[in-house]
Amino acid sequence: MADAVLYEVSDGLATITLNRPEAMNALNTEAKVALREALLAAEADDAVRAVLLTANGRAFCVGQDLKEHVGNLMSDKESGTELTMTTVREHYNPITLAITRMRKPVVAAVNGAAAGAGFGFALAADYRIAADTAKFNTSFAGVALSSDSGLSWTLPRVIGTTRATELLFFPQNITAERALELGILHRVVPAEELAATALELARRLSAGPTVALSAIKEAVAFGAGHTLEESLAKEDELQTRAGTSEDHVIAVRAFLAKEEPKYLGR
Repeated sequence: MADAVLYEVSDGLATITLNRPEAMNALNTEAKVALREALLAAEADDAVRAVLLTANGRAFCVGQDLKEHVGNLMSDKESGTELTMTTVREHYNPITLAITRMRKPVVAAVNGAAAGAGFGFALAADYRIAADTAKFNTSFAGVALSSDSGLSWTLPRVIGTTRATELLFFPQNITAERALELGILHRVVPAEELAATALELARRLSAGPTVALSAIKEAVAFGAGHTLEESLAKEDELQTRAGTSEDHVIAVRAFLAKEEPKYLGR
């Protein structure tokens, strides 16, 4: 059996590929554990300076594997336990936090359907590019569940509370074009160009000033939940971090010499 998640590091870029194409990359326990561990490995590896999250097959990720899920629910009913839903705190929460807290930019390349947790993981990424054939769906209410994978936090911040509530209450397919209009996506490309375009973007980030990009990511996340005064103080802290990095010196010298900087990621 092929690995549920593939992990590869090359030239500072970690590529994490969901690899259950026959199941539209639905998340069974194996896939959830493997995805969580791959993200943690990318964060811990100093050689990794950016992450590309992508998928094999015609779907990005349709969320929870309901075939496995229903079997677990029946087992819980027979045993009088509630072990099935511990997957939120054991898998979905750590995966979402690993993406959002990672001190490296994360690019999500959405090749097809992104539903439920698949939508949540894509929305947690820093840059989202999708094929023109991709579709997004919150899905949860359609199977009598609340939201998870951060969608209750990320979606309102991206499209506003009114639209987010509508999409969560009334799950519906959102085309890539509409997702771009709503701000869910940064870019849409023809399906046949997605892999190459996403790789080029991710490689640009992996060759970039990693400390500065990390600081930008942290500043934006901090500013979403703090006052202006608190955000200014955080900017001061983060600017000091970036300004004392080797890459900042490299950038200034390259600017004065009218050359392209070659960053070290530190």
